[in-house]
Amino acid sequence: MKHLLTLRDLAADDLSAMLALAEADPAPVLAGKGAALYFEKPSARTRNSMELAVHQLGGHPVYLTPAELGISTRESVEDIARTLACYHGVIAARVFDHGVLEQLAAASPVPVVNLLSGTDHPLQGLADLLTIRQLMGRIEGVKVAYVGDGDNNVARSLAQGCAALGAELTIVAPEGYQLSDAPAGVAQTADLGAVAGADIVYSDVFVSMGQDGEAERRMADLAAYQVDEALMARTPDAWFLHCLPARRGEEVTAGVIDGPRSAVWRQAENRMHSARGALMWLLQQD
Repeated sequence: MKHLLTLRDLAADDLSAMLALAEADPAPVLAGKGAALYFEKPSARTRNSMELAVHQLGGHPVYLTPAELGISTRESVEDIARTLACYHGVIAARVFDHGVLEQLAAASPVPVVNLLSGTDHPLQGLADLLTIRQLMGRIEGVKVAYVGDGDNNVARSLAQGCAALGAELTIVAPEGYQLSDAPAGVAQTADLGAVAGADIVYSDVFVSMGQDGEAERRMADLAAYQVDEALMARTPDAWFLHCLPARRGEEVTAGVIDGPRSAVWRQAENRMHSARGALMWLLQQD
């Protein structure tokens, strides 16, 4: 049984196949079936993109909350996985603890998809790769600069995807904010000069969900890594990407994210297309 918990588990051919399916006509791989969408964290893009992707594939999405499932309190993860598989063709979950996804996958007879965990965000990574390919006409050899907090789930999935498909990723972040388990081939530096020559400049919030207690320290540590017009001028032909939600005036200025070199709305739309491609790939496996 194939699952999608992290991009690290996928070969380059698998990633390429998902990206091709993201732009292909939808196949009714979920016709007459449900898709269990379990959310421990709220999300505008993840819920909307997944529900529409499931619908486009002929399925019926069912939104589930912790109060409804009672994972590890009212019922074991394994029993919940087996129960949901009685009704659904796929189980997708947005969780705090990546281990919950691993437990679901170990017990589930249907594919399990990571909608975000504390360590990985594979569907965002796929959407990023799809957007880069659309903007640049290729992925291999594209120079990507990820600026700011580089030790998070978004940066990790992007790094895994870039390493697999040959994009040249540099994480530009101060010490303590660089990716702790960067794949081979991913460069890391605190020098903002590394942005020069990039084809893509990528940023994310400085304070993510659940980090409010660290906000003052993180804002001070990362203030110099705001993507503003001066930073983008170092590589004037680059496109700007952001996984959203964004905080204008913190990690990025309004002039950049709302400017002519921003592709964040194409990137957001691609969350739906890449989710559809991933589901088609999983459900078409022998």
